[in-house]
Amino acid sequence: MSDTQTGSTRRATPTAWVGVVVFGGVMLMLAGGLQIMQGSVAILRNDFFYVTHEGLLVTMDYTGWGCVHLALGLIAVVTSIGVLAGRMWARVTGTVIAVISAMVNLAFLPAYPIWSTTLIVTDVVVIYALTVHGSEVRIDR
Repeated sequence: MSDTQTGSTRRATPTAWVGVVVFGGVMLMLAGGLQIMQGSVAILRNDFFYVTHEGLLVTMDYTGWGCVHLALGLIAVVTSIGVLAGRMWARVTGTVIAVISAMVNLAFLPAYPIWSTTLIVTDVVVIYALTVHGSEVRIDR
């Protein structure tokens, strides 16, 4: 029975946008890995950053910032596996994590501007891929 006979509006075959969603999932994994590295550096080497923690948008010591980045990174990596598997919960969680990550990196911008800007751009790509074309990747069971 075809999709038109059952009244479903879903496509029977995936479109080229599947690549965009897979790219978004991989970018989410990359962003998570970068967040983990940034968090680890903030926790282990407070003297690495040029700005004192009072110069940040949100006054917090680097150990606190490191824990936030580390947690976001770990959640992003786990979520990206769900995105690549075509799970709806992962698309929603991935979008939320990308938005939170962009805001956290915006607040962290004075401490490490190029790195934070790179992560913000990556987060925007992830948000676009997951919200606009996320339904293209779906596993039917």
